Amino acid sequence: QPQWEIEGRRLVGWEALLRWDSPTRGAVTPSDFIPVAEDIGLIHQLGQMVLEQACQEAVRWKERNLGEFLISVNLSARQFAIGDLATQIEAVLSATGLDPHCLELEITETVMVENPRRARDVLSELKRRGIRVAIDDFGTGYSSLSYLRRFPVGLLKIDRSFVEGLGVEDEDEIIVETVIRMAASLGLEVVAEGVETQEQVDMLKAFGCHYFQGFLHGHPVVPAAGRLLYEASLKDLLGLDLLEA
Repeated sequence: QPQWEIEGRRLVGWEALLRWDSPTRGAVTPSDFIPVAEDIGLIHQLGQMVLEQACQEAVRWKERNLGEFLISVNLSARQFAIGDLATQIEAVLSATGLDPHCLELEITETVMVENPRRARDVLSELKRRGIRVAIDDFGTGYSSLSYLRRFPVGLLKIDRSFVEGLGVEDEDEIIVETVIRMAASLGLEVVAEGVETQEQVDMLKAFGCHYFQGFLHGHPVVPAAGRLLYEASLKDLLGLDLLEA
């Protein structure tokens, strides 16, 4: 799913989303198959596959002269808890040739709460290697200013449940504005998820939000369609025709 800069409407990155189209069950949602993968011990292989494919796709785009952009990949709590995560990720980057600065890993607040010492060590090592970390679904878990101050994260993603209330619920508007201003005071960037209306974009821009993603400017698409969308966004931005690589 594309991620857009609010100021200037520039396409700046993508979040890699996993989908399963089963020949017998039809479309199976991640909320159904991810917990099963965790329970039967396949989440590490699944996460490794997603990371490798996302990095490979980002490199293919660069080879098509589309430049560099950020690719965001979600990590489950169980992936984060076991093994030398930083070394494993560096191995994928080395094998695919993707610049570490082009990779962003998304974790939930739970990861930092369950084992703060390990979380701090792992996040510090990822940062040292040039990999950025984002806190996903911020506001739905154990939101705390203490770990935002102590742990080296670079970005907060505001959960869609708050964004969808903009212009409708005063409480959600207050929460979103507070999170954005708090993040700015800590030097963190913010992505708003689930944006579906221009009114929401206008409010987020007024609050100082940096980026957004959502159905307003991009449903999740397969990589081939994503490349076409990215090329089209560059044409709009630059006013140029891009040559096929």
